[in-house]
Amino acid sequence: MTFYRSLFFTCALGAHCLVAQGAELQRIVSTSPSVTGILLAINAPVVASAAATPSRLTDSKGFFTQWASVADSRGVQPLYHNLQFDLEATIAAEPDLVVVSATGADSVAPHKSELQAQQLPVMVVDYSTHSWQEIATELGARSGHSVGAKEAIERFDAHVREVAGKLASPAGKASVVGYNLGGSYSIGRTSSAQGRLLQALGFQVQELPEALVGQVTRSSDFQFISRENLPAAITGDSVFLLSATASDMQAFLADPVLANLPAVRNKRVYPLGPSSFRIDYYSGWQMADTVASEYR
Repeated sequence: MTFYRSLFFTCALGAHCLVAQGAELQRIVSTSPSVTGILLAINAPVVASAAATPSRLTDSKGFFTQWASVADSRGVQPLYHNLQFDLEATIAAEPDLVVVSATGADSVAPHKSELQAQQLPVMVVDYSTHSWQEIATELGARSGHSVGAKEAIERFDAHVREVAGKLASPAGKASVVGYNLGGSYSIGRTSSAQGRLLQALGFQVQELPEALVGQVTRSSDFQFISRENLPAAITGDSVFLLSATASDMQAFLADPVLANLPAVRNKRVYPLGPSSFRIDYYSGWQMADTVASEYR
């Protein structure tokens, strides 16, 4: 077995896949809905994608709302539903590349050996530690769609610059907050995808104060803390709520624990929209537009 490696990808290949390396592929299947949007953005030939359990984040099939209409217009079919891996369905799709996430609820990495046994070319990507732009660049190189990846990144950057130019200047200090998401509370890091996007829009993203680091229960792009620690944790003049709607914003504003926050008193709390939970080309575009429409 031969392996192609980069900083965050492992391509587990059968012998026939070596010929396709760098060539323009024809049939890509995505076992990761979190990556499907990136494939669509670079105009890669996605024929099927795994579908999540339907929720407020998806359409009725389980395709994420930010890219579902694009997938439908291109004839992308559900590979399997409710993130329940189906080897037979994957084989039946006759892919020349299977894209797999290394981590997350949509990861089928434990099934990689089963896919390899069927001589299916597998590319494993890690969206937990790399931006959608980095993933798009590598997917573009692997699938023969480098031009599409470059163009998608350029379109996105131009849109963010356009939005930034319309915002009040200076945008000021801001905290990115995960509020009551599955009962958890967290503060976004400057290195998070949401933090980086807000910084590109001109905001000074505020991280968790150093004095509270010892209270962190879990840490990734967001640092998780107790609800009682939120007042001390939120230091931005404005608050942007992760994966939030207007009703989530009202719940935040009505929380008595947070009543004395300057952002609450000044009504400077803004929802980032449900699709902001994970940033790809489409959800990032939506998040920028949401900030433009909500921020005053």
